[in-house]
Amino acid sequence: MNAFDYFFENTADLDKLFLVGKEEISYNQLYSDCVDIASRLQKNIGQNRNILLLSANNLFFLKAYLAIIKSGNICIPLDPNIEKENFHYINKLTKPDLICLTHDVENRLELKSGKFIFPDTVPSNNCKEQLKIDQDFDRERCAEIIFTSGSTGKPKGVIISHKNLIANTSSIIEYLKLTSDDRMLVVLPFYYCYGLSLLHTHLRVGGSIVFNNSFIFLGGVLKSLQEHHCTGFAGVPTHFQILLRKSDSFKSTKFPDLKYVTQAGGKLAPIFIDEFRASHPEIRFIVMYGQTEATARLSWLPPELWESKKGSMGKGIPGVELKVVNEKGKKIKPGEIGEVIARGDNIMTGYFADEEGTKNAIREGWLHTGDLGTVDKEGYIYLTARSKEIIKVRGKRISPKEIEAAILEIPQVIDCSIEGIEDAIEGETLKAVVVIKNDQANPISRESIIAHCSKRLALYKVPQIYEFKEELTISATGKKIKKF
Repeated sequence: MNAFDYFFENTADLDKLFLVGKEEISYNQLYSDCVDIASRLQKNIGQNRNILLLSANNLFFLKAYLAIIKSGNICIPLDPNIEKENFHYINKLTKPDLICLTHDVENRLELKSGKFIFPDTVPSNNCKEQLKIDQDFDRERCAEIIFTSGSTGKPKGVIISHKNLIANTSSIIEYLKLTSDDRMLVVLPFYYCYGLSLLHTHLRVGGSIVFNNSFIFLGGVLKSLQEHHCTGFAGVPTHFQILLRKSDSFKSTKFPDLKYVTQAGGKLAPIFIDEFRASHPEIRFIVMYGQTEATARLSWLPPELWESKKGSMGKGIPGVELKVVNEKGKKIKPGEIGEVIARGDNIMTGYFADEEGTKNAIREGWLHTGDLGTVDKEGYIYLTARSKEIIKVRGKRISPKEIEAAILEIPQVIDCSIEGIEDAIEGETLKAVVVIKNDQANPISRESIIAHCSKRLALYKVPQIYEFKEELTISATGKKIKKF
């Protein structure tokens, strides 16, 4: 089954709004428009062709993305603010037959030639009869390629099949128990796998979504949650740190319709989850873990287990097998540290044009995540660090996450990042980049942070170098950009 047909299997004829807010569209209209565009795509370029898509979250993105998948072509969604160098690298690597983008992106990237589709040129000539529908559609076919930043600095293309999309969507719906009553406020971009998973799941169950592309304006976010009666919100650690620490509005505001929030995209310090649960005990806070290579999700922790399993990323989602292994591939014992590996129908096909990278990542059917962790006696997994993030000080391996969590215990700290700085004597020394509230009554200094950390960490883990900033360097998907 084509993933598009799976998404719309029970909703294609619904006269109900899927997209709510400034832009609106019903299920049946979205389905019809996407089939029209898919027909034109098949007629003009055929199938199994690479198509780049550069757009913010909007109606244009929805139609283009879904139509590309329906047409049997391959969608490559990219950040519309992508650096010119990275765009030209991806463009050269993938050799797209078509680029879907907005005029502002075209002007910024200074594109001189190629086949383009802009929002004002989206075809709608009712050519459904020309669409080739393959009843025996191979689910193993590539549906999309999601590019992530690579360890070498060059973007890595993760190949996601129709089977991957269907498996991941089905699993998320099952463990979150999503229904047609769910309405999600979307602040995550759709060129990011976490954001795309929100689109897929709510399409499948007949729910609805609301766009908010300006998270920095907290008042607008809170207003959207209330005015549009959103039942769900999804964010990465930075989103929750800003909501909880940058102002007091979120903690004091009531959201009568908000039933749950999900958090993924990196480990959020437990102190923030405790703060959220204390201020909004009626809202379920669901910790999740995943990777683009897993089509978004790998594990989740039910909210009712937070107090007993605090800091855990939980266990594998339905259809996913997880384990933590040592260097010999053997399961570790509780308390030991190893690498998290995973297998299931949601695991990527491989990396685009990178055979060696694929062989290193997928071995004997298991995805090697590069994440280090430990397990407890009940099999719940606790992440310690990414293998590439480990910092060595005086020959000792240090996880930045542990130090960041200690500093974030300070109420005046909004965010922080720990970096390893080359040192001729110690190999590396620790630097803390800290974002603090403007609180003149309770000022924060280097000395006060050191004093706090010294009570909670071994002395060799206490940073001696500090830089105070108004904000950290954050990627478009809300993740901290560190220097290692």
